Amino acid sequence: MEMPSPNPTILTQKARLVTRLESVLPNQAVIHDISETRAYECDALSAYKCPPLIAVLPSSTQEVADVLRICSEEGVPVVPRGSGTSLAGGAFPTADCVLLGVSRMNEVLEVDYDNRIIRVQSGRTNLSVTGAVEDEGFFYAPDPSSQLACAVSGNIAMNSGGAHCLKYGVTTNNLLGVKMVLMDGTIVELGGAHLDAGGYDLLGLICGSEGQLGVVTEATLRILKKPEGARPVLMAYDSNEIAGAVVSDIIKAGVLPVAIEFMDRPCIEACEAFANAGYPICNALLIVEVEGSDEEIDMQIGLIKQIAAKHRPIEIKEAANEDETKRIWLGRKSAFGAMGQMGDYMCLDGTIPVSSLPYVLGRISEMSTHYGLNVANVFHAGDGNMHPLIIFDANKPGDLETCEAFGADILKLCVEVGGCLTGEHGVGIEKRDLMSFQYSNDDLEAQMTVKDVFDPAWLLNPAKVFPLNNSESRRVQAFAAE
Repeated sequence: MEMPSPNPTILTQKARLVTRLESVLPNQAVIHDISETRAYECDALSAYKCPPLIAVLPSSTQEVADVLRICSEEGVPVVPRGSGTSLAGGAFPTADCVLLGVSRMNEVLEVDYDNRIIRVQSGRTNLSVTGAVEDEGFFYAPDPSSQLACAVSGNIAMNSGGAHCLKYGVTTNNLLGVKMVLMDGTIVELGGAHLDAGGYDLLGLICGSEGQLGVVTEATLRILKKPEGARPVLMAYDSNEIAGAVVSDIIKAGVLPVAIEFMDRPCIEACEAFANAGYPICNALLIVEVEGSDEEIDMQIGLIKQIAAKHRPIEIKEAANEDETKRIWLGRKSAFGAMGQMGDYMCLDGTIPVSSLPYVLGRISEMSTHYGLNVANVFHAGDGNMHPLIIFDANKPGDLETCEAFGADILKLCVEVGGCLTGEHGVGIEKRDLMSFQYSNDDLEAQMTVKDVFDPAWLLNPAKVFPLNNSESRRVQAFAAE
């Protein structure tokens, strides 16, 4: 993948830049030796690697502001990084950049149970937000599969979702406010501890902006009371297309499960070998979970079973206790780790209308035969957020390029049926050159004009989101205008 070449002028500035950064950060917060910066050479899209010029680990909003101000004055690009779990290359560095990691900013700053909010530093991990409030019977709803490791900052950058997003929404539905630092070091606050704010919806603009507009250092999040109970039901079918039709019928019936998860045979077999969850041998598996009182759960699961039975399931298993609930979810929660044992893989996240599931799954199967690469499907079926995992051999010449071409065709298919390129992973470097397939030149120009306002020099998270030719020409224009 072509990346911008390091600017020779910036390379000669490295010593001065290190000195300036060390003057505003504590000891061991500035990392500049190549043997140490290599630890930051990629995120979870590990097919591409490039160590940053320097990595910094600030501990406060003011330290972030000082770093950005210095980098702005020096004309040095900055790549924000949460926990590095991005599957789209969202935190992939360039050779001339300062990588700004927020992992040391992980404190809980405020909890208000009466108003159901929590305010945290943005480096705090997703799961630990719930961990801070669960003893009082509350939880934070967005639950990406990487929630044990992924940071709130990355969740906001990519507008992450998770298995339970069907009922509770994604990050933007649970984000109330942010403290953010602009590229010139200006600290701004958007939203806050209230349901809505007057004026332009700048908070909605920031959530999902992939670090293009500013670095989020604090977040005010909505926390919810835990439901009275929850119960999953597992359903096995002969084909992906039949399981896709079941999902469509459940949604059309007006039932609102908290989650509908889909796994196909390659994924099921990998998860069984990895986690031994006790899944039936079948071609497609659905996990449908509902919440509420026992009466509500019984009513909803009864209706779901009726719908499922019309499609001739191989097996329907309703969890009878907490242990069975954990086992039903065990395989799904282990899916991405399990798939890693099958080989290298690229995980996509195109989103489609639920009604198109049967057709899209069939076309992906045909594409798999055409490209000669196996694909496993595991995804949030309730909202059409697909996660095809294309298996390839990174050591086999040409396999990565074939995988990328296969992935591009899947994402184009998602757009063709009325969906979009990404649901929660973001665009990053993975899909940037497909943006022109979904958006017209005028659409892209409007989006880039927004970045012009927040980051006039185009120094924040370079070479991401927008087609590389567009973003690089914008960056050159900004440099020439200085």
